[in-house]
Amino acid sequence: MTAKSKKPQRVNIKNKRALHDYFIVDQLTAGIVLTGTEVKSIRAGKAGLVDTYCYIRDGEMWVKNMYVAEYAFGSFNRHDLRRDRKLLLNRREIRNWAAETKTPGLTIVPLRLYINEDGLAKLDIGLCRGKKEYDKRHSLKDKEARREVERITKGHRYA
Repeated sequence: MTAKSKKPQRVNIKNKRALHDYFIVDQLTAGIVLTGTEVKSIRAGKAGLVDTYCYIRDGEMWVKNMYVAEYAFGSFNRHDLRRDRKLLLNRREIRNWAAETKTPGLTIVPLRLYINEDGLAKLDIGLCRGKKEYDKRHSLKDKEARREVERITKGHRYA
């Protein structure tokens, strides 16, 4: 018998609302401080970034309101579903982004949660500026136009 090796399932949890509501000015990738059951839930894809944001307190960056479901096979050591979680960044990066967020209209928003090749949970965060209502309508119009072009060109083959 030959045993088939399973490829690890890629975890890629996106914050679609952030892409709709914000212009992304700058991006960083940060590690997250997690407990064991939180890591297992994230690997199972049971996490969410809806209504999350990041803040800086005492020279450290934290993510607030990130949902990580309870691990089904966890014991008495269960984690809080929406606790504040510390992000792992360099002091220089935190200082730069703290200075940037002092300007009105800029905020730090989590964009994507994933497991990298080394098996570590990573969070892509973005320095974002809010969109106005007309900007959102314009983005939707562009998206629909791109879809229409793809639909039309999908049936044609180029030789």
